[in-house]
Amino acid sequence: MTIVPRVIAGRVHSSPRLRVVRLVTETSRGLAAAMVLYVLADGFLPIVALIALGRAVGKIPPAVTHGLASPSGHSLLIALTVGTLAYGLSLLRSPVEALLAAHCSAAMSTGMQRRLARAVCAPEGVEHLEDPAVLDRLASASGELSSSGPADAPLALASALGDRLSGFLACVTLATFRWWVGLFFFVGWTAIRPPLRKMLAARATLVRQATPDLRHSWYYLGFSYRPGYAKELRMFGLADWILDRHRTAWLAGMARPWAQLAKFQRRALLFGLVVAAMYVAGAGALALAAYHHSITLATVAIMLPMFASTAQVGGVTAADVSLEQMLASVPDLDEIITGLRASAVPGTRGAAGLPAAGLRFEAVSYQYPAGDRPVIDALDLELTAGRSLALVGINGAGKTTLVTLLARLREPTGGRILIDGIDVRELDARSWQRQVAVVYQDFTRYPLTARENVGLRDIGAQIDEAALESAAARAGALDLIRALPAGWDTICAPGYLGGTDLSGGQWQRIALARALYSAAAGARVLILDEPTAQLDIRAEASFYTSFLDLTKGLTTMVISHRFATVRQADQIAVLDGGRITELGSHQELLAAGGSYAEMFTMQAAQFAGRKSDALSRYPPGRPRQGRYPPGTAPAGRAVRHGLAGGAAAVLRLRPGGPVLIGADPGLSAGVPRHRGRRGGPPARADRVRAGAHRGGVPRCVGTAAGRRLAQLPAHRHGQHQAGYEDRCPSVHGALP
Repeated sequence: MTIVPRVIAGRVHSSPRLRVVRLVTETSRGLAAAMVLYVLADGFLPIVALIALGRAVGKIPPAVTHGLASPSGHSLLIALTVGTLAYGLSLLRSPVEALLAAHCSAAMSTGMQRRLARAVCAPEGVEHLEDPAVLDRLASASGELSSSGPADAPLALASALGDRLSGFLACVTLATFRWWVGLFFFVGWTAIRPPLRKMLAARATLVRQATPDLRHSWYYLGFSYRPGYAKELRMFGLADWILDRHRTAWLAGMARPWAQLAKFQRRALLFGLVVAAMYVAGAGALALAAYHHSITLATVAIMLPMFASTAQVGGVTAADVSLEQMLASVPDLDEIITGLRASAVPGTRGAAGLPAAGLRFEAVSYQYPAGDRPVIDALDLELTAGRSLALVGINGAGKTTLVTLLARLREPTGGRILIDGIDVRELDARSWQRQVAVVYQDFTRYPLTARENVGLRDIGAQIDEAALESAAARAGALDLIRALPAGWDTICAPGYLGGTDLSGGQWQRIALARALYSAAAGARVLILDEPTAQLDIRAEASFYTSFLDLTKGLTTMVISHRFATVRQADQIAVLDGGRITELGSHQELLAAGGSYAEMFTMQAAQFAGRKSDALSRYPPGRPRQGRYPPGTAPAGRAVRHGLAGGAAAVLRLRPGGPVLIGADPGLSAGVPRHRGRRGGPPARADRVRAGAHRGGVPRCVGTAAGRRLAQLPAHRHGQHQAGYEDRCPSVHGALP
């Protein structure tokens, strides 16, 4: 017996219409009161005006007969005055509705957006912002995919309630003529409305289900006006393509709702026959009564317009189509507000001053929700407080994911992270995140002033100007900030009045200064994710020399593909396959000859202009009795050439041209070969005797396979220049 009332109560509680009423009350009680008055005015004024004017029409014949000065004439004038006032007041509904709509939409939109913002910011992590289902609900609740959203629902609902009240009063008025006529129209319209409204609700649900396609369509359209896409859009000529993709995605999403709307229109035509029968019956009864003179002219004048007004009690209009669409988004609003708040992971212990001893990853694993394997798999790693750790690995190894786990932007799917022996999940997440200063690889470029961009940690509070200047100076950003049009108060975005754009390297300095300011303000952990990726050569070299100063006293984790930065860390960890495969200092990892040594050797070779760093095994040496010891390279004017990971030949430059003077025992004869200046046949040189040359000065050194490695123009005084054709950079002078 108690189940049915509970079900009914549950449906009432979850009703979108009642939820909208509660939202209005929560937003502003004054606004709710104004809307109640609007509903009453919208319902009563049209009916009162029609009744007054109908009564005036009924008084016209006696007034004409007896004159306006007669009592009948006075009654006509009074009736006309009342009718005119009522009609005038009813005409005021439109401007009042527009004013109320503007105020209601602004208040509700602001309130709902703030609720959504609070809900989205409530979780400590970012995983919910990568969930397509959450993003679909967010797009629906915010109304960004349609011309009307939940914020417009309150007034639309108030207008609909006013129409229902007006239609009900029209039926009551008809009942004063014949009780069964009023009841007939009320029951008829009440029976017609539910199936039609159900079809409209189904269409609104289909539109809601099409949110993924609609999001894609607006995503494509956004290419056309977002500055970040403007350059490539024009360079690749994508304007027509994105508009076509927008149209295709939009039509795909709206196909089912439009089909449902067509079905609704066909059903409405069928119900139109029922409505026509209702009007024929009602008008026939009125006409028959008038024919028999059983009713007055005033009754006829009042009842005739009431037939049309009864449609408002149950008729369906375009306003109902829009209202159902608005109401379909209300559950999404509730789900986001309640669901995201409930997903927040609790933590009560303060994190100020941590870590004092160190950080430890114990068998930590993480797998993305849409992934088929863990990105981090049972990883163990320890970082001592106050020391630095460099994390290296190939792209996609999970380095940035590990950073987000440490910052509690993601929760491990296995294992735990300990801060001074305390599980990070026991710490208050916001408190711990205040202890971490991060320069992300994809750092945010806020359209704020330079002061706010650097002092973001204390924005809204008192920013420490001295710490601000110090952080900017240490990051190499102080001079560029002072050179901005308004200095620290310059908006770092070109789309705003007085704003200016910054280069990628300048923005990277701002981001580094932001992290250093956070560290100065109390953060104990500094994370640098590719901190020099966009810096020029001088700025990068300056960062290398100041790395130890920047990280002094901080527990630092640096992620970089630049080994000039990596090698300065106290420890280096290689992340591969979701686990730490190598750990040690730069020298220790080089001596181990593992993947770190391989990556370092390859990068060092790029800077030296060679295919590989195999020649780094050959230290400079001097000839003994005119010969160079095996495994050494000559000092002075000498150039060494090696094959990838293989043997090396040593060339000595003389005024007359280079000759082969030494090679690794594993070098086969015929490597390298020399081509004459005039393009004659190649002269070969092996590792036993000096290489011959043609034309006095060789022009090219190549491999046995014929690949040209370097141009070697030898000059009169033995000066030389080696330019690697397949690498672009040139090497001037001898290699050490």
